Amino acid sequence: MILVLVLVVPGFLYYLLDAHGKNRYQQLNIFGDKTVAKTTHKVKGKAIPDTIYHTLADFKLTDQNGKQVSLRTFKDKIFVVNFFYTGCPSVCKLMNENANVLDSLYKKNKMVYFVSITVNPKQDDVSTLKKYADGFKGLTPKRMFLTGDTSSIYNLARTGFLVNALQTGPNDFVYSDKLILIDAQKRIRGYYTGASSKDVDKLNDEIKVLYLEEVRNGEPAVY
Repeated sequence: MILVLVLVVPGFLYYLLDAHGKNRYQQLNIFGDKTVAKTTHKVKGKAIPDTIYHTLADFKLTDQNGKQVSLRTFKDKIFVVNFFYTGCPSVCKLMNENANVLDSLYKKNKMVYFVSITVNPKQDDVSTLKKYADGFKGLTPKRMFLTGDTSSIYNLARTGFLVNALQTGPNDFVYSDKLILIDAQKRIRGYYTGASSKDVDKLNDEIKVLYLEEVRNGEPAVY
């Protein structure tokens, strides 16, 4: 209980709203296309149409240790994703260092993962990613650097995470500078500039809010 309080209370307080003299809990946004389902649920006796949200399609990539990674890897998990490549001169390293800091903050929480996907898989094979990851100190097993084939990664970026990823020249790549927060239902819950300390602090708060939301929705609290 103490650990739960330490993890969720700061973020929870950050998102308390004062409404008519009462504190109300503000949930995080859900990004992507939404459609109205034919099914309904009841709220105070009224039938409310269900909403179908954009979710990630399954994928198959490989981490820096040669292990296969798919959506099944993140079953009942929250994870944060960013795109990078090892030859990136500056911004990528800063994004990944910020993700590493967050990784260290959640090292005892088995529900929260941090994932970086290369946009240059032809160069960034497993051995290259392993060497790159080893250049950082204190990473947890929940910190992943992923590679795969170009078409799969670029399609995953565009249609899954709803960000750009493409190669424009021999050593030139267009990719998002965002850290992307994904919930246990594989929905996008937030975008944060990976090189901004202010945005990274906001992401830290919103991970706590999302963790609380998942626990309230019946996901197991795991440490």
